[in-house]
Amino acid sequence: MSNSESVFFSRVLTELTLSFHIIYATIGVGIPLMIMIAQWVGIKKQDKHYILLARRWTRGFVITVAVGVVTGTAIGLQLSLLWPNFMSLAGNVIALPLFMETFAFFLEAIFLGIYLYTWDRFENQKKHLLLLIPVAIGASFSAVFITIVNAFMNAPRGFDIENGQLVNIDPLLSMFNPAMPSKVSHVLATSYMTSAFVLASIGAFRLLKGSDHIYHKKGLYLMMKLGLIFSIASALIGDFSGKYLAEHQPVKLAAAEWHFETKTGAPILMFGILDDGEVKYAIKVPYGLSYLSHSDLDAEVIGLNEFPEDEWPPLYIHYLFDSMVMIGMWMVLLSLMYVLGLWRKWRFVMSKTYKWLIVLGGPLSIIAIEAGWWLTEVGRQPWVLRGIQRTEDAATTSGQVDTMLLLFAGLYLILGIGSAVVLIRMFRNNPVEQELADRTAEEEGVRL
Repeated sequence: MSNSESVFFSRVLTELTLSFHIIYATIGVGIPLMIMIAQWVGIKKQDKHYILLARRWTRGFVITVAVGVVTGTAIGLQLSLLWPNFMSLAGNVIALPLFMETFAFFLEAIFLGIYLYTWDRFENQKKHLLLLIPVAIGASFSAVFITIVNAFMNAPRGFDIENGQLVNIDPLLSMFNPAMPSKVSHVLATSYMTSAFVLASIGAFRLLKGSDHIYHKKGLYLMMKLGLIFSIASALIGDFSGKYLAEHQPVKLAAAEWHFETKTGAPILMFGILDDGEVKYAIKVPYGLSYLSHSDLDAEVIGLNEFPEDEWPPLYIHYLFDSMVMIGMWMVLLSLMYVLGLWRKWRFVMSKTYKWLIVLGGPLSIIAIEAGWWLTEVGRQPWVLRGIQRTEDAATTSGQVDTMLLLFAGLYLILGIGSAVVLIRMFRNNPVEQELADRTAEEEGVRL
């Protein structure tokens, strides 16, 4: 296998691993907060349905955590096996956030275990709720620290370069790089948003399949409200991210928008196709790119032609950007109409058609997360460490990467199918109606 083939298969395997892992990682970050909010609402309203929401979500969450651990371990392994030159160059810099991510995960796992074990051992539910605080904090900070590593790869600083090595490393300066605020805040907000819409889609699906229980209605309404909040937050932070790119990674922004010539009052291009360097059939939003970049309708936006062509990211990232933005705006509209519709008693939000749109919103949110991460990673190309180390210089020269790709693809297939089967059987064999009846019987038996 040639070096170019090793680089290609290394990229494919890393992309496959991250694409699979990000589903479980996103759920792993967002679901603990949803569980905590549901239990808090249940305690505040003295409503057993919200308490049961927290309980049942936690059971499913444990399965996704287990798969996330396996895929997260695979990423750590592949960093050393597939990208040894990158780890040799930058390993000392990213070691601290990687270690802190492990510590955050252990904090989450320990308190999650205690929370599960003590479900019926607290007479005071408020004390039991306190156990969820470190679970939610640990889950969120796992995302914070691993995103800091990615931010460093996009905006490396906090070191000097001597003889091709990074020396005089300042770990804190490396961690708190210019890309960190926008990336971390966007990852957290979109994780919460996606988790809320995934849970909402499950609730809507159960209602469509004939379970008209108030439990599902309460869960759906709560998650759509939270989804609305976090989708708006994601949009606002996305604007912040656009301004970061305009200042620090203008080539990435220009590639995402097919903006070739430097100009003032630049429009945003939505959709379209690229034919021999000419953009066709695109929808133009006048002055949109200038405003996104600098909050000024007449601001100058640097074009791709200002940069060497061998430093251009792949131009298909335009479609990833469009997909992410359009899905995000659709979810804002969908959740806003649902929340307003219930408040104003609009009948159409109670229709089967609207519920199917909510069901579709869960997978769409996952697709938006995938598109966002592909945009982030592919948009950094041709650099693995921007401005310092190119991707082809960071990869392994091993001739066995294609075999590794097949083995890991098989592992992810087994994990994906296995986790789906376990989750479906777990909830199908223990429907909410039966669980509520059992708990009511237990409570009456205790009183007797």
